[in-house]
Amino acid sequence: MIKDLAGYERTLSATRDLVGAADQVLELGCGTGQTALRLAPSIGHITGTDISSEMIAIANERKAAAACPNATFTVTDGRSAPWPDHTFDVVLAFNLLHLISDRPRLFQTVGRILKPGGLFITKTPCLSEMNAVIRLAIPLMRLLGKAPSLSFFTADELASEVAGSGFSIIDQAHHGSGRTDFRVFMAARKAEP
Repeated sequence: MIKDLAGYERTLSATRDLVGAADQVLELGCGTGQTALRLAPSIGHITGTDISSEMIAIANERKAAAACPNATFTVTDGRSAPWPDHTFDVVLAFNLLHLISDRPRLFQTVGRILKPGGLFITKTPCLSEMNAVIRLAIPLMRLLGKAPSLSFFTADELASEVAGSGFSIIDQAHHGSGRTDFRVFMAARKAEP
């Protein structure tokens, strides 16, 4: 379930505004494929990936129900992406970066598989900006096996990491409907050679 539907719709709209109708798009960590299938009618082709075969099975069921021929779902780890250099016009990573311990390696892979001038678009929780009580509870939840390993960073730290990986940030915003939104939307362009 999406808790902030209005914020999610703003993110989809901002993404559609940046992605072209003929673009080849890769979504890392696509989960059950909901976002990929919502974006598919606006783009050339979208490939959704996830490390969970169960999530990809659900995504493929949703694809069949939606009769969406321009979407493909596959199990893979985005950090060791099997695609040739310069394959995609756009790489998406929604609700993923806080789960990645080696973000520089991921950004290097994204840069490799993006075409020159391609876009990297993400919306991810910046856990260092969360309520202090929740930030303190996460390590306890991890000890109890109720939370995965998480990376803590601010939006500014993430922007610095992305820029330091050879991207120019072209958009940064918060799309949430509440008073505070610790999830940052960011679009960055890969440098031209």
